[in-house]
Amino acid sequence: MSALEPRDAEADADIAADPAPRPGPLAPHDGGTVTKGSVLDAAHRALSIGMVSVVLLIAFEATAVGTAMPVAARELNGIPLYAFAFSAYFTTSLFAMVLAGQWSDRLGPLAPLTAGISAFAAGLLLSGTAGAMWLFILGRAVQGLGGGLVIVALYVVVGRAYAEHLRPAIMAAFAASWVVPSVVGPLAAGTITEHLGWRWVFVGIPVLVLLPLALALPAIRRTASGPADPTAPVAPWDRRRIRLALGISAGAALLQYAGQELRWLSVLPAAAGVAFLVPAVRGLLPRGTYRAARGLPSVVLLRGIAAGAFIAAESFVPLMLVTQRGLSPTLAGLSLAAGGLTWALGSWIQARPWTEPYRERLVVAGMVLVAIAIAAAPSVLITAVPVWVVAAAWGLGCLGMGSVIASTSVLLMKLSAPEEVGANSAALQISDGLSNVLLLAAGGAAFAALGGGAVGHAVTSSAATGSHPGAFAAVFLPMAGVAAVGAWVATRLHTNGAGAA
Repeated sequence: MSALEPRDAEADADIAADPAPRPGPLAPHDGGTVTKGSVLDAAHRALSIGMVSVVLLIAFEATAVGTAMPVAARELNGIPLYAFAFSAYFTTSLFAMVLAGQWSDRLGPLAPLTAGISAFAAGLLLSGTAGAMWLFILGRAVQGLGGGLVIVALYVVVGRAYAEHLRPAIMAAFAASWVVPSVVGPLAAGTITEHLGWRWVFVGIPVLVLLPLALALPAIRRTASGPADPTAPVAPWDRRRIRLALGISAGAALLQYAGQELRWLSVLPAAAGVAFLVPAVRGLLPRGTYRAARGLPSVVLLRGIAAGAFIAAESFVPLMLVTQRGLSPTLAGLSLAAGGLTWALGSWIQARPWTEPYRERLVVAGMVLVAIAIAAAPSVLITAVPVWVVAAAWGLGCLGMGSVIASTSVLLMKLSAPEEVGANSAALQISDGLSNVLLLAAGGAAFAALGGGAVGHAVTSSAATGSHPGAFAAVFLPMAGVAAVGAWVATRLHTNGAGAA
């Protein structure tokens, strides 16, 4: 894929053949000057609180389960299978995203959302009561199915139930709902694990699902149930997309397996994974994504670039601070804590009405902040640089990410016809999730190639060894370059090529 390929005649033809779709019939204020109402007015209050509660629970699960996972794996004698407890969730969620997109476009988001929340809760219960590691991993896979269904269905609800001028605000609320779990989740999970046992981290969350269901489902039934166009015949299932979804899940699983089995024979599953992934990605993402065609393809591509580069870099920040500067794991983790607040601030800024005419410029600036933050982080490898530089840089990077992630979601709905919101939302989430695993794998390979694998032994020592700074630089600097490419892609988000109004 060449993201820097210049615009050509074929790209211009794509733009002419695929203009920006009209807004949906369920968003009567879209495109006009009417900006009355809010996400907490009488028409939206129950729906907004219910959906934000769902995201809050997903966020808490994501931050809390990671804390309890090592204890669970040790108790179940599953340390060798530890990584598969994470990859099982990711692999099944990719398939569920595509399934949810079709399901929502054909029959509305109510059914996939209900099924997703139910599967998510069932997976938590299965993992929490597992007596063997393979059952625990199976529960994580069921959770992934639920998570993939939920996230896409929520996007479809936003596209249908909220007028265009309200969508940035509800996306900002989604981002804000991650702030408290990111700070409280690990601490709460650690306390529960220590005093009650790791199983309660899993089996306690499903009980909390009842409140969001009671609030959100009746409101969704009133405002966003059924097909986008009730007068049109229900389209048949696209079996080709289902096959491609299975292919992308199988390819991701094989690549993750190859990355965890560092032997020369791992080349075989890696090659098979690529063989599955390439046609699946080309078939599931919008045409022109690989060359950053203007409009929707660039929105989807940017989401993957931003998420993948940032998460791949962030994964190595605590390890760098512990092994190279001698911080405790707690202090290293706290260095990233402010990022949750600035991420929410970035999402809040993009939701202000005055930023709408300048959304593309805001996204470009956000990606520049992300690139600067990632490039600045390894400066602490120089002992004269104070460690608070990482916290400050990461706060700026999260500020940029807050505006970029929320804005790509808003733009996707703006550029999608009502009957395509589900499929396009699935493409956005696939780009996000798949880029995470690919760039993490690339960063991990570069880290190991320069001796980073030996750094792990320093984590248990009382002092930092400082012996492998090049391994960290090999992760951060390329990811900063990827983010810089994202700043260029951000200039191609509008189909008219005019940029910000």
